[in-house]
Amino acid sequence: MPAGRDRARGVDTGRLAAAQILRARAGDGSAAAPLPFTPGTNPGDYQLTPPALAAPVFTHWSGVKPFVLWSAAQFRPPAPPAPDSPKAAAALAEVQALGAAGGSVRTADQTQIGLFWNPPIWAAWNRVAEAVAPGGIDSDARTFATLNVTFADTVIAFYDAKYTYRLWRPVTAIRATLDPAWTPLSPTAPDPSYPGAHGAISAAAADVLAARYGNDTAFALGSPALPGVTRTFTSFSEAAEEASVSRIYNGNHTRVDQVAGENLGHDVAAFVLGGLRPH
Repeated sequence: MPAGRDRARGVDTGRLAAAQILRARAGDGSAAAPLPFTPGTNPGDYQLTPPALAAPVFTHWSGVKPFVLWSAAQFRPPAPPAPDSPKAAAALAEVQALGAAGGSVRTADQTQIGLFWNPPIWAAWNRVAEAVAPGGIDSDARTFATLNVTFADTVIAFYDAKYTYRLWRPVTAIRATLDPAWTPLSPTAPDPSYPGAHGAISAAAADVLAARYGNDTAFALGSPALPGVTRTFTSFSEAAEEASVSRIYNGNHTRVDQVAGENLGHDVAAFVLGGLRPH
């Protein structure tokens, strides 16, 4: 089939699939008004974060109907450690040291990592998929469909957990307990800290792409946040680990957040891959 006709067939198929998805997802809860949110006042409670003090986003997202999961809470992680626990204190001290805008102990490479992964994480992993996909319409369509269905359910799942536990962000916790002048390398996203979205999305993405192409697939990736900078990886899991730890280097999350996110992403990806596998 000539290349032009093949591309036209692909466009027509894509439009048909999009129309069917939009019909199927009508009334899925995503268009509902965000739920009102009142910050708590106790240690550990999520507070609006500087500098914008913006209202938290996607407060209603746990009510969105998943694509494959049975429910938003299906893989909800256990509660985070108490704010006064040794585990929470150690995780916070790590962010205080590595994630500060000034006076950090980060290396130059860690600073680059912290900034490199700042753009929307699902967009980054779609660029990874674009870099490694072999180019066949049917194969690539299945890759991107599986990847983004997994992302959709992972986002539903982590927002369910975020607004169940409503954990404060490092900037709030550090200023309240360790250093009132502490500022993170990057502005903090407007939602609760636990679990970490970068950890969840990256773990899920790495699992989906590894199932399609094998984990030990090398690739290079750029970032809109750092034009001209390219980072190279020898595997999807290596990139996922870097994306996850980047949130510590930029001061947005603790390791507790990211590990919980990674575990959630692995669980969602395994369930989606099992549900989409031909029977």
